[in-house]
Amino acid sequence: MAYVQGFCIDRWEASMVDHRTGQPLSPYYPPHAGRLALVHRIWQIERHQVGDAAARSMPLPPIPEIQKTGNFSPRAVSRPGVVPQAYLSHALASRACHNAGKRLCTETEWVTACSGEQRRKFPYGAHFELGACNVYRFYHPAFILHGVSFAGHTDPRLNLVIERGIDPLLRLTGETQSCQSRWGDAALFDMVGNLDEWIDDPSGTFVGGFYARSTREGCEAKITSHSAEYYDYSLGTRCCRDAR
Repeated sequence: MAYVQGFCIDRWEASMVDHRTGQPLSPYYPPHAGRLALVHRIWQIERHQVGDAAARSMPLPPIPEIQKTGNFSPRAVSRPGVVPQAYLSHALASRACHNAGKRLCTETEWVTACSGEQRRKFPYGAHFELGACNVYRFYHPAFILHGVSFAGHTDPRLNLVIERGIDPLLRLTGETQSCQSRWGDAALFDMVGNLDEWIDDPSGTFVGGFYARSTREGCEAKITSHSAEYYDYSLGTRCCRDAR
């Protein structure tokens, strides 16, 4: 974690492990037994009915053995070079942070951390630069797989889509090196772009913008139009805690 004005915040977007065993959980499914089973069951059928031939032939990502048992609970971990966890509702994000001995960040904390010591609108500066963070991508994974961008957002394959055959739409944590919010010697990665991030608002607010969101708002970007129960391929989190 990085220290930021009286609190600490994860440097990378959260990935998930099972709280009891520490085994990795799949970032492509909700880390909740009932929702995972429902999503997997739906898309075993639906994937054969949408998109072109290439999309229909794309298999679902495998489910780890620990998640097949249904006996697991998510714990957030923050580390570089991994696929961040998507498909999080507000409650799942909060539980994962709690299991890690942390909590969801407040909006003030999150925006402060994103802006860096120099209080900039974007992690890298005062003005929007296309490509500096993994946001405002011109490909939408649902359009690639389904032929429309506004439907099928629980498809477990969405974050496996690759643009032009070389660049994953969802990148590994910290992979976009130009998207750093600096606090002293510590860098916070992907606070703009990659995945939207839940914050501590029980009515439902997520911030930062995900890779295909057409936003130039940087650290000020937020969405308040969904309930706290909403989840899809674009929604992750990172955790905070009080400074000790």
